[in-house]
Amino acid sequence: MNEPLISIIIPVYNGIEYLPRCFKTLKDQVYSNLELIFVDNGSTDGSINEIKFFCQQINYAYLYYCRKKGPG
Repeated sequence: MNEPLISIIIPVYNGIEYLPRCFKTLKDQVYSNLELIFVDNGSTDGSINEIKFFCQQINYAYLYYCRKKGPG
């Protein structure tokens, strides 16, 4: 029986200092049927580049952009 798909949605706004820990935590997950969705809210601190690099390494990670609209 297949495991259900679990989507982890991570909103990001200028969170570059937190991304390394976030990436490590996500890579350490043992559940195999995951989808990681990063939603950038107009970051200006280089977060986008870090997330793009992470997404290139992990085939189940995606980056989406949105205009700055505020919290969740």
